[in-house]
Amino acid sequence: MMACISVAFPVVPIPSSSNPSLPRRRRFSGNVTAAVSKTKDASFGVKVVEGNGGLPKVYVSTAYGSEAEIYLFGACLTSWKLENGKDLLFIRPDAVFNGQKPISGGIPHCFPQFGPGPMQQHGFARNMEWSLKDSQNNEGEPVVTLELKDDPYTRSMWDFSFQALYKVTLHAESFSTALSITNTDKKSFSFTTALHTYFSASISGVTVKGLKGCKTLNKDPDPANPFEGKEERDVVTFPGFVDCIYLGAPNELQLENGLGDTLTIRNTNWPDAVLWNPHTQMESCYRDFVCVENAQIGRVQLKPDQAWVAEQHISIS
Repeated sequence: MMACISVAFPVVPIPSSSNPSLPRRRRFSGNVTAAVSKTKDASFGVKVVEGNGGLPKVYVSTAYGSEAEIYLFGACLTSWKLENGKDLLFIRPDAVFNGQKPISGGIPHCFPQFGPGPMQQHGFARNMEWSLKDSQNNEGEPVVTLELKDDPYTRSMWDFSFQALYKVTLHAESFSTALSITNTDKKSFSFTTALHTYFSASISGVTVKGLKGCKTLNKDPDPANPFEGKEERDVVTFPGFVDCIYLGAPNELQLENGLGDTLTIRNTNWPDAVLWNPHTQMESCYRDFVCVENAQIGRVQLKPDQAWVAEQHISIS
């Protein structure tokens, strides 16, 4: 059984600096008490608990025994376990939980920029504290919504007002996410985005199906100058370094993780996909994970008050 720490609201900012160039951080305030669940059925729902490095995380569990964890820092979903306790997501061994650096693993957000560009790699959303806007429990299945808004830190890199909402719903053998971006500014803006999902894997046995026929931008051998091509394979494997964008990807992919699990990745309004494994560039862990990412590589243009929404549903069979 799992021991958890229930934390009284609210969480408050650490009074460390007024410099807008630093990301927002928070810590717990209020009474901290230990609470040990007796049975999974009795403890399902939504709890805010203390995570690694003292960072707050949202622990969600269903009446069916599945559970997940979402850190408020970066709105990063770091763990997804079924009733058998097997974690289907992966956290890299070099991940740090200090509220200053993005969490390496799980499902980090890339927004408002995917990859390199005029601002920090993959944008700022994965390097900021989100807030827990809403939580529900629908017939034994928890639903949480996290929110990120502009502030001096974001506007120092990207001078627009926006609202990002990230809704996560946990089911018995699946979970779903919905990301919405709303332009709350008086001028138009554009962005790119992705969900940089790390799956636990045995890389020698990993396969991805469903990408045949897609236009590809292959970053191997030169990440700075992607090679344009077309995916001709029915089944994509990972014999070495892989960093490839698939444009116009289908709304369903099938991942065999090499550990005996088949995962189906469905999406709505995520038009592209990315496959990544660093091979020996990360000697300590490349054998243990694969990234299969839903992405929006082309720029989304939003006028004031317009919104963009994309959903994904990941299930095991």
